[in-house]
Amino acid sequence: MSSKKRVLVGLDLTEEASQVLDKAAEIGKAFDAELDLIHVIEPLTFAYGGDIPMDLSEVQEQLQKQASEQLRKAGEQLGVDADHQHVVLGQPATEIHRLAKEQDTDLIIIGSHGRHGLSLLLGSTANGVLHGAGCDVLAVRVKE
Repeated sequence: MSSKKRVLVGLDLTEEASQVLDKAAEIGKAFDAELDLIHVIEPLTFAYGGDIPMDLSEVQEQLQKQASEQLRKAGEQLGVDADHQHVVLGQPATEIHRLAKEQDTDLIIIGSHGRHGLSLLLGSTANGVLHGAGCDVLAVRVKE
């Protein structure tokens, strides 16, 4: 593996995310790399098709607040400054690609659940990130 100076770590903030954080810490230390953390929240209108007759902005704000707090804790664990913690709204693979390009990232680290069958056909965030990335991608197999 060539030198990796800038690493973007995509987190879903589940309990299994600690496995991805452990691998990111290991790689960051081995390469003396700068780490950025990202969590992408899909807009609720994407999830529900925009046909809900109610204002979801308050729920969306609460989700972003909770995600920011969880990402802050993950950042503290790895020694990642707040400037390098990103909670963004959008489609996960697209936003990870965008930030990786903006940050001139050398490596993206994401978790993979290794799904099979129908969920594999429908695609996963890990698969989407892998197939559109302009840099290396490390998919960490997470055990549930």
